This record gives sequence, structure tokens and C-alpha cells, in this order.
Amino acid sequence: MVTQTLEVIRAGLVPYRLGLAWMRSRHLARRDGAVDDCLLLMQHPPVITLGMSGGREDVLLAEQALAQQGIECVETERGGRATLHAPGQLLAYPVMWLGESDLHAYLWKLEEALLQTLAGWGIAAERSETHPGVWVQGRKIAALGLAVRDGVVFHGAALNVNTDLALYRYINPCGLSAGQVTSMQAELGVRLVFEQVEAAFIEAFCRVFERRAVARAEPVAQALLVS
Repeated sequence: MVTQTLEVIRAGLVPYRLGLAWMRSRHLARRDGAVDDCLLLMQHPPVITLGMSGGREDVLLAEQALAQQGIECVETERGGRATLHAPGQLLAYPVMWLGESDLHAYLWKLEEALLQTLAGWGIAAERSETHPGVWVQGRKIAALGLAVRDGVVFHGAALNVNTDLALYRYINPCGLSAGQVTSMQAELGVRLVFEQVEAAFIEAFCRVFERRAVARAEPVAQALLVS
């Protein structure tokens, strides 16, 4: 039963630092009750992010060498270790009031939304009992990294849709080897229409979390001013 609306913003390609600032701004606004729960959806230019568990040792190139490849390395407050974001990867950043709810139950639901999305394309993905994320025969297709502050959960999930998997050669993603990462395109052998996957994820997310999506389109810079 749908009990609450969810603001859904499909932002397109957003530089990571700008997207991070936007998400943090929404987090503070949600904490203060100035805005409702939302789901921010975007892609990023190539960037490596580090979680609270570290992961700099999993970055295989020095920052100068990464910069020559046009890749940033950014520390964040999310859980987990090093991961990579790039065009063709769906970044889903729910900014939602968690309160005293079980974080593990929230994580299960986020994984479930990803599993249902992948099932829509016939990809039989699964959870791991020991590692967060979504997997296809031992290869990670979606990474999760969360943060909770003042009762509000933020950061979220990264689903490889048409991601250039060759970029993973610069890191050991979440402590794994590059060969342990896959994408929807790699599994199906065809390039997908990104917007269709994005729309399917919105439907799955709202179904699992029992929300009704309210779409909003707004440039990120403007959103930062009004959040």
C-alpha cells in the first residue's frame, strides 16, 4: 500500500563533487524538515570515490596519473571502500528519513529494487550473504554505500548499465579485482537505453518502498540554491 510520495529527480550527467554537494544539501534540508524524502538519479564523469572503510590502497594509480586520465579521486562519508563511477552507470541517491528504522531492512529493500530492475531484463542477479551489493554469478553489477546522519540516510547505489568496465583496471573495486565486476551490457551483449533502465528502477524502488513517485526536473545548480 502506497503511503507517501517520493520526489524523484532525474538529473542526467552531473560532476561528482557537484552531485555530492547537492546530496549533502538535501540531507541537511531533510534533517530539518524543510523537504520531503527524495530520490536523486544521475550519472557522473569518471571518478573514484573512497568510503569510510578506506580503500586508497585499492587505487592502482597515483593521483597525478589519474588526473592525466581525467579521473578524480574523492573521499566521502559513505560506507565501503573504493569504487568507480562513470557515464553509463546509474547512480541512485535516496535521501530519506530513516529515524529508528532498521538500516539492514533499508539495505535489503534497496538491493531488492535493483534485483527487480535487473529481472526485468532477464538478468538473474542475487545478494551476497557477506558483501553488500548485487551480483551475477560472482561478479558485482551494483555497488552499495550508505551513510546515516541525524536519522537521514543518503548516498546509495551504483548500477552498471552501459559502464565502460575497462575503467575498473585503475582500482580494486571494493577490494575485488576488475574481473569481478560486470554490467547489464556485458551480461546481455547489447547496449541498453539508459533512460529505460532508469525508469524501471524508479518503478521498482517505489514498489519496494511503497511510495508514489512525483517527478521533478531541475538543473542541479538551481536545486542547490533552493534545497
